[in-house]
Amino acid sequence: MKRFVLPVMLLLLVSISCGDKDTAGNGAVNEWLPFDAGMAAAKKENKPVVIDFYTSWCKWCKVMDEKTFSEPQISKYLAEHFVSIRINAENKNEILTYKGNRYTPIDLTRSFGVKAFPSLAYLDDKGDLIGVIPGFMPPETFLPFLRYIESECYKKRISFEEFLKKEEECSE
Repeated sequence: MKRFVLPVMLLLLVSISCGDKDTAGNGAVNEWLPFDAGMAAAKKENKPVVIDFYTSWCKWCKVMDEKTFSEPQISKYLAEHFVSIRINAENKNEILTYKGNRYTPIDLTRSFGVKAFPSLAYLDDKGDLIGVIPGFMPPETFLPFLRYIESECYKKRISFEEFLKKEEECSE
């Protein structure tokens, strides 16, 4: 499987390697779905996907939950614009289906090129991999990055850094 890492994003992040719900407090709730159910929902709803690859022992995965995913604006934005999937990267008992192939969560994690936790994979509305970003992402970076992915600026070869300079505009 091809892997595309968004290199500019790595420079801007505070990168530290290492089915839930997040309530936004304003009625919007981001629901983390299992992989197969999430991919089916993304296809049905024609939405891009965020996959949170985590482990139970990862301190920064927990910090991401506490500091980023629980942020009301982020929870609301995820619920409205994305399908959110969460995968325990150490699970070897479940069988997931992606692009006609069957994987355990461990194998799918490897096929996406994930080597650090947390890692977030972004897929377009057709289920094709856009990129994988490793490490903790603070809320003030994550929300603009979600807007960048949702607006499909990467298709126009506009870097995330340029997107931020243009005040989150995708026009050239």
